[in-house]
Amino acid sequence: MDLFYLPAVLLFIVFVIYPFLKGGFLSLTNWNGYSQSYRMVGLNNYLRLFTDKNMGTAILNTLIYAFGSTLLQNVIGLALALFLNSKFRGRSLLRTIIYLPVMIAPLIMGYVMYFFFSYNRGAINDIVVALGGEMVDWMASGPRAVIIMTVINALQFVGVSMVIYLAGLQNIPSMYYEAAKVDGIGTVSQFRYITFPLLMPAIQSSVVVNLVGGFKLFDIIMALTSGGPGYASHSLSTLIHRTYFGSENAGYASAIGLVSFLLILVISSLVTRYFTRKEVQM
Repeated sequence: MDLFYLPAVLLFIVFVIYPFLKGGFLSLTNWNGYSQSYRMVGLNNYLRLFTDKNMGTAILNTLIYAFGSTLLQNVIGLALALFLNSKFRGRSLLRTIIYLPVMIAPLIMGYVMYFFFSYNRGAINDIVVALGGEMVDWMASGPRAVIIMTVINALQFVGVSMVIYLAGLQNIPSMYYEAAKVDGIGTVSQFRYITFPLLMPAIQSSVVVNLVGGFKLFDIIMALTSGGPGYASHSLSTLIHRTYFGSENAGYASAIGLVSFLLILVISSLVTRYFTRKEVQM
């Protein structure tokens, strides 16, 4: 019976373990990504991380993308789930409409948003000019571009959080609410003392999924700014791409990749542990 696990184990070794170990090895070299020759440089690539200001910018942006998107997705997703959990005509259609952007490839969504935020003939600037205002180069400022892309990412994937919370809400036994009504407990108190505690497993799942997605944000950034202006809106994922293909420094790109992996692993583990402690046994 244990032999049935063998194909899955082999796939995991080939596509996860081996690339991870290979990346760790390459991070100790000066390989340029295509040459047959390279030499070992020890920890030089990792020491370079501490003096690379672009690395600091990418880490800060990645944290903003991850935590900003997660906050927006969960707040909006929970609000939508609470609304769509009630019975009214057309709620199934509304659920579908909200979830539809999730099915669009992030790169395509990025290009669609490009035509909204483009300086020349962008939809938003056309509206601003029509209202008597002046055109704005929305992506010319790094911090503003980071905020805009965080919001876009959150709104595209808010449907994921909505579905997770809907599943959590529908798993809460109705007898708790019936008992609360008998005791004269109001709607706000019901949410605070019944809904929110019993949603903790759903909150944990949604937050971790959103965090990992935010940490890996790549497509939207490449479509809208390619990390610009300069390096101002790079995430760790796009910085790896820029370092590997733009600077032809695969060794340093591998080091950044391992740091990105460790960052995601540590933060997601801490978040999972925190919510596990808060979880309520039903």
